[in-house]
Amino acid sequence: MKIMIQTARLRVRPFCKEDEAALARLLADEEVMRFLEPPYSRQRTAEFLEEAGLCRPPKILAVDTLAGTFAGYVIYHPCGENRYELGWVLGREHWNKGYARELTRALIADARYRTSGLMIECVPAQQTTKHIALQNHFVYAGRQDGCDAYTLDFAGDG
Repeated sequence: MKIMIQTARLRVRPFCKEDEAALARLLADEEVMRFLEPPYSRQRTAEFLEEAGLCRPPKILAVDTLAGTFAGYVIYHPCGENRYELGWVLGREHWNKGYARELTRALIADARYRTSGLMIECVPAQQTTKHIALQNHFVYAGRQDGCDAYTLDFAGDG
């Protein structure tokens, strides 16, 4: 799966080993990790990068600003039959700039050529993710493993 997506302000690209320090800073931030997991140690970050970012096909992809600053990552990979999971984790300095909306729209456009639908999962308290999902025509699909699931099906888009 070769993915390289560029929006007006961001570039989605494969991770490389050199991203580990920036990813470690992101995943050690308690506020960034508030709705995800406890903050990661440097060792846990290295393992996560290997397991999810450097694997083939990757489950996560790096996000840079067009100026070349590491902004975070997107979750974008097949999950289940004919569906991709979509998500994002951005550094606090990149919050409230509309990046999550911009990334979501770009990944929806890309996914139309790869799969028949998308899914976003979030803990119920994560209102921003819920808002972005609903704003992009995802439909609440229920709760699984403590997370709310939202799906977007492309069938009939024609």
